[in-house]
Amino acid sequence: MAATDLQFPIVMDQGFDGLYGLVVDSIDDDMVLRAHVDVEDRHKQPAGLVHGGLFASMAESTTSMATYYAVAADGKTAQGLSNQTSFVRPIFDGRVNLVARPRHRGRTTWVWEVEVTDDQDRLCALVRMTIAVR
Repeated sequence: MAATDLQFPIVMDQGFDGLYGLVVDSIDDDMVLRAHVDVEDRHKQPAGLVHGGLFASMAESTTSMATYYAVAADGKTAQGLSNQTSFVRPIFDGRVNLVARPRHRGRTTWVWEVEVTDDQDRLCALVRMTIAVR
């Protein structure tokens, strides 16, 4: 099954992604993926802002998932190899939005560029994800 054949939105209700409430909204024909998490108190640091680990987790889960669906038909699997997250602006409430775009689709690695934004469409984090394909 290709990623674009899935039924959206996909509410992740199991495993780690289910713990923080990841929702995958869409994947288009160019493999651009959109997802979100609705902010709850459980996502916040003691200072009241969303924990940066949420941004990094969203990026790793979505890019690993999308890569897997792209390579599974060839009998391959995919898992995170590197996650480099730069935090730009905090999010305190509302929704954490994510857009992931593949920048390199290699035989053994895929590299993704991920933008994390808030409800006002302000950039809050940039993530470079490298996914291993085996």
